[in-house]
Amino acid sequence: MKKLFIYSLMAATLCSCSTTNTPPANEQPQTEACQDGNSKSQAANEYQSGNQEGQQKVYDFLKATKTYYLATIDGDQARVRPFGTVNIFEGKLYIQTGHKKNVAKQIAANPKVELCAFNGTEWIRVAAKLVEDSRIEAKKSMLDAYPELRGMYDEKDDNTAVYYLTDAEARISSFSAPETNIKF
Repeated sequence: MKKLFIYSLMAATLCSCSTTNTPPANEQPQTEACQDGNSKSQAANEYQSGNQEGQQKVYDFLKATKTYYLATIDGDQARVRPFGTVNIFEGKLYIQTGHKKNVAKQIAANPKVELCAFNGTEWIRVAAKLVEDSRIEAKKSMLDAYPELRGMYDEKDDNTAVYYLTDAEARISSFSAPETNIKF
């Protein structure tokens, strides 16, 4: 596990200069320059649109890993903790926590977060802004997707907090395939 974590950190710092795969017909690939300034003859995949398909890909990745890590800022200190809830409701990707937790206070102070997960061969990093949705319907949808949480949360309580991702940019990377960029 420690070795896997170290490999993940190393991979996150590498520049992905890889060949472009053909994106779905309605999405256009775009290229980015490598961070080290070298010219790039090959490109990463980048998908942009209203992007339900890209958002679904991110959801599927996070759902399949079962655990992802959410990073927030607490003053001048980064904080990271495991999460497991992810849901699509009304076309938006949601996560859930409790208002009583420090993470909710950190999100209220600075809604910019990053999620990270690893499935054994690929890793995903999702930078986004979280927007709280206080509607009962949004909370109920999340709790219906995770009924095991109903012992701690209820859609009608003041503790349940659900957030949807906006201004999101996901990067799916591996050592053996081109990086895929998804904006939604």
